[in-house]
Amino acid sequence: MRYSELERELRKAGCYISRPGKNHDLWYSPLTKTTFPVPRHKTQEVPKGTLESIKRDAGLK
Repeated sequence: MRYSELERELRKAGCYISRPGKNHDLWYSPLTKTTFPVPRHKTQEVPKGTLESIKRDAGLK
């Protein structure tokens, strides 16, 4: 999965960018009520461990 596809999935789940950063955007999940970082590498593949961590923080898993 690419970062752009992950971003689409996060938005569909109701997550949104709470604050842009230099290398990462901070996203907020209304499901888990937490803020979590997501790197900005739109065309690159998301490493498996990073993908699992982001999905867990977003409440998608």
